Amino acid sequence: MGEQWKQGTICVQGGYTPKNGEPRVLPLYQSTTYKYDTPDDLAALFNLQAEGYIYTRIGNPTINAFEQKLSQLEGGVGAVATASGQAAIMLAILNICNAGDHLLCSSTVYGGTFNLFGVSLRKLGIEVTFFDPNLPAEEIVKLGKLNTKLVYGETLGNPAMNVLHFEEFAKASKELDVPLVIDNTLATPYLCQPFVYGANIVVHSTTKYIDGHASSLGGIVIDGGNFNWDNGKYPELVEPDATYHGVQYVKDFGAAAYIVKARVQLLRDYGNCMSPFNAYISNIGLETLHLRMERHSQNALEIAKWLEKDERISWVHYPGLESSTQHSLAEKYLKKGASGVLTFGVKGGTAAAKEFIEQVKLAALVTHVADARTSVIHPASTTHRQLTEEQQRLAGVTPDLVRLSVGIEDVEDLITDLNQALSGGKKYAHHRG
Repeated sequence: MGEQWKQGTICVQGGYTPKNGEPRVLPLYQSTTYKYDTPDDLAALFNLQAEGYIYTRIGNPTINAFEQKLSQLEGGVGAVATASGQAAIMLAILNICNAGDHLLCSSTVYGGTFNLFGVSLRKLGIEVTFFDPNLPAEEIVKLGKLNTKLVYGETLGNPAMNVLHFEEFAKASKELDVPLVIDNTLATPYLCQPFVYGANIVVHSTTKYIDGHASSLGGIVIDGGNFNWDNGKYPELVEPDATYHGVQYVKDFGAAAYIVKARVQLLRDYGNCMSPFNAYISNIGLETLHLRMERHSQNALEIAKWLEKDERISWVHYPGLESSTQHSLAEKYLKKGASGVLTFGVKGGTAAAKEFIEQVKLAALVTHVADARTSVIHPASTTHRQLTEEQQRLAGVTPDLVRLSVGIEDVEDLITDLNQALSGGKKYAHHRG
């Protein structure tokens, strides 16, 4: 249900359809357990022969509705919600990578992802090669190995705000015969649907625009159902799973093989599931995603144009700007808007950037991005602090870079705030003790 609906309608009504006399609004099923009448009923669930709920670590009605809505929005065949965006990324990788495997990753990914891949996964025996996302497909392919299991990138790099070259990434992954995994957090399914452009798996930190209000941690993995796992590289998806009496995921679940395995194997064993309450709150946020992303994008573009003309600013990067090197890619892949995050440099370098951040009033300094309220941060000293200067440079982070996450407030008020902060807070000096 909902396949024929447009994105805005799915945001509001997707994932949950009440039956006669049932609650109009998706209920919060705050329960860990589910009652069954006979041992055989429950045994069928444990054998993956029947649909239903065993335990909330693996599935829950509220979480399931949230998963279905996001799967509909992305055009996937199924989804698994997780405790955080980091948990979603880890689950997506570990579902098909084991010790001794290798993956390729864009160097401009979020700092937390960079560290997860470059440090934590290495400890598990999974090797990663980071590469310039501007490389053509043939150069990406050359980085592949016999044990390469996936190619990873972000629709919009965080915080570089580079737009992914989907065509090149898709060509490379197809040549290597591995899935293309895309983090679509900053674009959201409303602005971009990666499956349309060749992606096979999509992940989100639902903590960001999907929840939209900085209230609930969460993540999600969505399966496009469009990759042939029976190509000799992914035996765990093809061969019998002894922990489920010989279930064969590709044979038994077809296009949904990947996401079923992620749920019944990884959630079962790792337990990095989303809570029903967070799914309930995030679903409420999702109901206005289409409205918010339009406003975020409009505000960000207007502010980027204003900053670009200001003599106190040394540079501005926002894909929606006609002057941006990313503009042609944004027009191709982000037709509804370029999202609400932009970066810029304040003349005077790092010291000036920090002074600016101390002076803003509406734009709060927080370790977050992508919610209704405008926020600001200095990535080099915070979100990307764990990276070396060289790694920061590869990620698109310069010492003077300020990341502004533009909210849905009145844009005139936001510009007034930025203006007074760039002036050293002089406008509001009389308010200080």
